[in-house]
Amino acid sequence: MESFGSVPSVLGCSASVALAGLLFAAYKLGLIYQLFHKTETKSPRHGGESVAEVLRAHGIKFLFTLVGGHISPILVACEKVGIRVVDTRHEATAVFAADAVARLSGTVGVAAVTAGPGLTNTVTAVKNAQMAESPLLLLGGAAGTLLQGRGALQDIDQMSLFMPLCKFCASIRTVREIVPTLRKALAIAQSGTPGPVFIEFPIDTLYPYHLVSKEFAVKNPPKGLMGKIVSWYLNNHLMNLFAGAWETRDVSPLPVHIPQATDDQVQRSIELVSRAKKPVILLGSQATLPPTPAEDIRKALEDLGVPCFLGGMSRGMLGKDSPIHIRQNRRDALKEADLVLLAGTVCDFRLSYGRVLNRRSKIIAVNRDKSQLLKNSDMFWKPTIAIQGDAGSFILRLSKGLKGHRCPEEWPQSLKAGDSTKDNANRAKANEKTEHHLNPLKVLHCVDELMAEDSIIVADGGDFVGSAAYIMRPRGPLRWLDPGAFGTLGVGGGFALGAKLCRPESEVWIVYGDGSLGYSVAEYDTFTRHKTPVISVVGNDACWSQISREQVPILGSNVACGLAFTDYHTVADGYGGKGYLVGRENEDQLSDIIKKAQRDAKEGKATLLNVLIGKTNFREGSISV
Repeated sequence: MESFGSVPSVLGCSASVALAGLLFAAYKLGLIYQLFHKTETKSPRHGGESVAEVLRAHGIKFLFTLVGGHISPILVACEKVGIRVVDTRHEATAVFAADAVARLSGTVGVAAVTAGPGLTNTVTAVKNAQMAESPLLLLGGAAGTLLQGRGALQDIDQMSLFMPLCKFCASIRTVREIVPTLRKALAIAQSGTPGPVFIEFPIDTLYPYHLVSKEFAVKNPPKGLMGKIVSWYLNNHLMNLFAGAWETRDVSPLPVHIPQATDDQVQRSIELVSRAKKPVILLGSQATLPPTPAEDIRKALEDLGVPCFLGGMSRGMLGKDSPIHIRQNRRDALKEADLVLLAGTVCDFRLSYGRVLNRRSKIIAVNRDKSQLLKNSDMFWKPTIAIQGDAGSFILRLSKGLKGHRCPEEWPQSLKAGDSTKDNANRAKANEKTEHHLNPLKVLHCVDELMAEDSIIVADGGDFVGSAAYIMRPRGPLRWLDPGAFGTLGVGGGFALGAKLCRPESEVWIVYGDGSLGYSVAEYDTFTRHKTPVISVVGNDACWSQISREQVPILGSNVACGLAFTDYHTVADGYGGKGYLVGRENEDQLSDIIKKAQRDAKEGKATLLNVLIGKTNFREGSISV
């Protein structure tokens, strides 16, 4: 009898499981949500309007794109709410431009591209933003929600592609998800260590109901029960797609979390710096991130009086001729220093993985990213104090705690004397005659002397740009843009576009190698159409010189390194800009031609100086791998 008594409990358990299964199915199909939220089938609104509304509420002024049908509603809606839509000639340029806006404006840079190849074309630029720690939002089109994985046009697994590159990835499944997902993504992009985020928009989440419903209509449904099930499923999917779509939602920015040093860490650092006789600060790009204004960091560094080496976006932080900005002989200074502050600087290949640091030095490392903070500390160096926090805020607190204390003046003076010696040697080398064409160092010195005080310098190249890093001096904070640790070629057109839009009153100079120019010279069309008159100086030596310099002596061949002395100035003319050819025949007119290019830019013409340069031994021993 006992066995029969267990039957009701088994049946009850089975009924509970079945009920739970039904409820779960109802939830997944959106049936429960639809009971409480209306689907407005007559509304002409579309998902692109929700995107535009959120972007405007977050202070986004520019949307970079290469147009595609999957994303047209986003572009049209953004234009209607006053966000400037800037279309480029390559998707990578759109992302590079968004990256530059993020760096210069303190907001999130935004790019929108179409599905499939539109998105795959952005991969290098997104990876560059990840490694450069730029807050960037990539919006991508996608096949419809029911067609993904079924062979639709340009349908690939985009999420798997971007998950390793982005801090956050999401695929919109219903129109109502757009606002909360965008708000979350924008906050994540700026929190902690900034970086790119990606949101995929299936095409049916962006177009209005009346158009999407036509695509869901089954022309010849199967007969019988199966036909009814298919028709019901498609109709339910459509209704759930738009259920609650136009209800009022909060579009304001979510809080952004920025890690900070503890009071104890700051106090311990104050004590170490106060006892140091030969301290050095290595400032990286992270120091320029919000929320601390760059001018406040500059003032704090000047109050400390500690000699500084500036890298990445921090170049120009101390202006053109600061007595504490040291530009040369970094390796020697680090060997002599008794304290080193790594403020957003990473011990990667740029610091020989930490091997250039003196093991007897006290080292204070500050970085938002724990993995970057401690990179290679298990091998070549050890931090005395390791702080996972914001470098800019830390410098302000350090300076405040050391008020009245200054680094012994003879230390920065001795390093500055070494700077002068090296600068004089570089100047002498610039005056040497090359076998053919112009001396590249002379060209760079001339540009540096003539460029306006408000100029922004964009670095895109190998050998020529490597020389420019030693010679050209940014005039102020946030006036130098280079790709960062990834060493990406091709950033020039996009970075310059973003910079000119952010700072229309400033001269924007692209320093191009002739190799790197090939990636984005077509953006002269973009500069012309969008009235962004930048100036490019191209070091044209008809060679991938940074590679050739090592390849030829080591392997005995110049294969794949040779280019041609191409008429790049004519290319600029063809795209509506103005090009100039500079060679030995008109070398004496170099200054006049630069001034003419500056006048052209002021009058609205994007200009390009195609400067034929010869070979020097200035960068012998520089690395290319």
